[in-house]
Amino acid sequence: MRTMMSGKIHRATVTEANLDYEGSITLDPDLMEAAGILPYEQVAVVDVTNGARLETYAIKGERGSGEVCVNGAAAHLVHRGDTVIIIAYQQLTEVEAHTIAPKKVFVDDLNRIKNVEHGDGFSHNPREAALAH
Repeated sequence: MRTMMSGKIHRATVTEANLDYEGSITLDPDLMEAAGILPYEQVAVVDVTNGARLETYAIKGERGSGEVCVNGAAAHLVHRGDTVIIIAYQQLTEVEAHTIAPKKVFVDDLNRIKNVEHGDGFSHNPREAALAH
């Protein structure tokens, strides 16, 4: 079995960090559904702002709110206003791993969905594209 990315929410803005909550990351259900993330599913949170990485589980917030709230002890690592990438993974057989097309959800500064792409395994780095021209 291989662990493969199944979906991600790319460069979301943290709307709240709640140290006193029991744990998890609260997400707008629109974002969760677009990325294929289920309630209580394990996710990795990568903080682009400060480099912190953590694992937690996702829970539903208010639909249409753009909510991205880091809860519990993780609020020491990730703060309101930080830019994060939220990644879900799945276990696949060798054959399945070669056919995966994970969902990539791109959002604006208010965590509204700009577009959803399916991964093709290639880097699409805007910086690389700019240098190529």
